[in-house]
Amino acid sequence: MNKILVILNPAAKGERAGALRHRIERLSPDLVVRETRKPGDAEAIAERAVQQGFGVVIAAGGDGTVNEVVNGLGEAEVTFGVLPVGTMNVFALELGISSDLRRAWAVIERGHTRLIDLPKANGEYFVQLAGVGLDAEVVRQTTPDFKKALGPVSYVLSLAQVVARKPPKLVVSAEDGREREGSFVLVGNGRFYGGPLVLFRDARLDDGLLDVVVFKNQSHWDVLRYVQAIVFGTHQALPDVDYFQCERLTVDAVGDVPVELDGEIAGVVPFSFGFAERKLRVLAPAVPVDKVRRAS
Repeated sequence: MNKILVILNPAAKGERAGALRHRIERLSPDLVVRETRKPGDAEAIAERAVQQGFGVVIAAGGDGTVNEVVNGLGEAEVTFGVLPVGTMNVFALELGISSDLRRAWAVIERGHTRLIDLPKANGEYFVQLAGVGLDAEVVRQTTPDFKKALGPVSYVLSLAQVVARKPPKLVVSAEDGREREGSFVLVGNGRFYGGPLVLFRDARLDDGLLDVVVFKNQSHWDVLRYVQAIVFGTHQALPDVDYFQCERLTVDAVGDVPVELDGEIAGVVPFSFGFAERKLRVLAPAVPVDKVRRAS
């Protein structure tokens, strides 16, 4: 393979970051590695990579890095790959890519690609998940310093604060003309949410459909009940949960209701969701993991 760029977002700094870069550089003599220093760097580096003629661009990091790189690439004729070296990379899990660096690199080295849908929301791209309301508010409330000090616990503390507030009234409109109301909404391209939890049971990365879950309530008890049902795979049967698929939808509300795309705050409602005209070419295992699980 020629002209491979790895955009690395090192989770650690100093010597540990240097060691990670060295491990990646040793994977192949054909690699060019460029590190990010601050939010927005991965997107800017990816944009320049398109201009410089790189044929393969790899996001080495978590879901935030994936999101930035995809937005930098846009709909260019570039093959995209993932090395899941961040704290969380749900997209890699969706594709069936191992968190082991050498196994993940083997997927890239084999060169098998698949075309997947590229969802778009108010002009920005995402690959795995969008959230409106509750989970986006948790992301917005959890500052980088808070995350650094407390790790995953920071999100739990932010969640406890957010669910204590009066929830917004969201109006969700799909192309079938039907309007649905809820307190928070999750929109999926893949099946997973936040890790190995299957939130969107019927989702496929290449089916041309968005999977939408509308949660109608948001008290402490309701959120606990929803989480328990998601863990056991019974949330779609709850009377105050609405799950459907569509090609396009809009979400609106009164007030400052945030929207996150792949874990990154993208703005506030109103937001329109759909798909880019072009598919995203992704380096992935030869047998899509979603088809394997459906067959089993």
